[in-house]
Amino acid sequence: MSTKDRFGCCTQPCANNSLWDGPGFSRRQLFRVAGTALTGYYFTQVMRPLAVKAAGKVATRGTARNCIFIFLTGAPSHIDTFDLKEGSWTPADFNPTSYGDTRFPQGLMPKLAERLNWLTIVRSVQSWAAVHSLAQTWTQIARNPTSALGRIAPNIGAVVALEKERQGARLPGFIAMNTGNPVGSGYLPSRLSPFIVTPTQAGLAQVAHPDGQPRFDTRLQLLASLDGALRMNAPFGREPENMSAYYEQARGLMYNPTIDAVFRFTNEERMRYGDFPAGNGPNGGNRFGTNAFGDACIVARNILKADLGTRFIQIAFGGWDHHQNIYSQAQLYGRTRTLDGGLGALLEDLAQTPGVGGGSLFDETLIVMMGEFGRTVGRETQSLNNQAGRDHYLQQFVVFAGGGAKGGRVIGATDNMGAFTVESGWERNRPVRVEDIAATIYTALGIDWTTVRYDDPFNRGFEYVPDADDDVYGPINAVF
Repeated sequence: MSTKDRFGCCTQPCANNSLWDGPGFSRRQLFRVAGTALTGYYFTQVMRPLAVKAAGKVATRGTARNCIFIFLTGAPSHIDTFDLKEGSWTPADFNPTSYGDTRFPQGLMPKLAERLNWLTIVRSVQSWAAVHSLAQTWTQIARNPTSALGRIAPNIGAVVALEKERQGARLPGFIAMNTGNPVGSGYLPSRLSPFIVTPTQAGLAQVAHPDGQPRFDTRLQLLASLDGALRMNAPFGREPENMSAYYEQARGLMYNPTIDAVFRFTNEERMRYGDFPAGNGPNGGNRFGTNAFGDACIVARNILKADLGTRFIQIAFGGWDHHQNIYSQAQLYGRTRTLDGGLGALLEDLAQTPGVGGGSLFDETLIVMMGEFGRTVGRETQSLNNQAGRDHYLQQFVVFAGGGAKGGRVIGATDNMGAFTVESGWERNRPVRVEDIAATIYTALGIDWTTVRYDDPFNRGFEYVPDADDDVYGPINAVF
């Protein structure tokens, strides 16, 4: 039995899965570097000095103000969902249906089937690693986590929070929901860390002091009297000062009815964002209180509608690690039903809610959805493993919607089994990587993805997207 991580996923690679180390050197580059008698990261300076920033700024698209990143942790099966491959293994109630040239499992996700003209599905995506923890981190920081800079790298959301930070914001720029410990701000200031919350109908009562606001304020004043001067004049760097700002930001979320209202929702909203219609839950009853993904989608809508400073929302939705009985009701059916209900309602509400620039919130918000990798494929008689499930696999998908994504299109194609990319569908003529997805998010938000910062603790130069200034990675322009 595999050890599980906080997302309920295996922490060890499955049998017959490889681990890719990510972008590396060609043989010619290796021998060139070896001749310099230098080792480690510093030998890469021979080929590309980081002391020089990319010349000039790139033209960003700037089609979105916000981003919602839906992370399907555990890794959904691409060939059963957004890169459907049909065979004897396909249950009849998937009801595969043609929408133009696209085949989609309408029976699994009927709401999303109705909104395919709003979605851009990229099928030519490959992960660098087939191990949950490594691939999940890689996806959030858009670089190899085992590299020197990977160990201090911030979440994409923290970069967005930094670039889009505004004075007087009442909510953090980066909010993460339903995740125990997402990648945080890395070496960037602590105030850019995600505000981590599990939505409940009680709003933010969960973060209030049990003895009430007066008692909390007294304790906070005592803390300030003890170490306030040290935090403002820290002899050990800026982290104490950063933590002081972080405390103040957290205090601003407490005992504030306007903020609290953003995190509250009704039973009726829950049911509309849920995976069962009213009266049709288990044993015929309602299913209030059991759909954390739907709850997070409601709160994401509320946050963007309030426009109080949040620009990046990460929603984790796990349970996709289907090594066994993938076609049971508790596995793929349950996950897709919940996804369909929550995301379908979110898309509809964003489209009906005015934004700040004259369009809708859907127009202003780039929605990105993906897992950390895909799941195994095979010949028709060998499609599933010996436990009627699917194991880890590098081929995967990413879905874009809103925020300038054109919608109603499929980019790239895999072979008839979904085993590997046969058509990239975009200008680089290769499989899409998470680095390219990060660059796509940045350009949509008007952020220069080739930015190199020189404030990292190693003084090496921190690139928002590695090697982007050399045009190795870049936005998937076909999305727009």
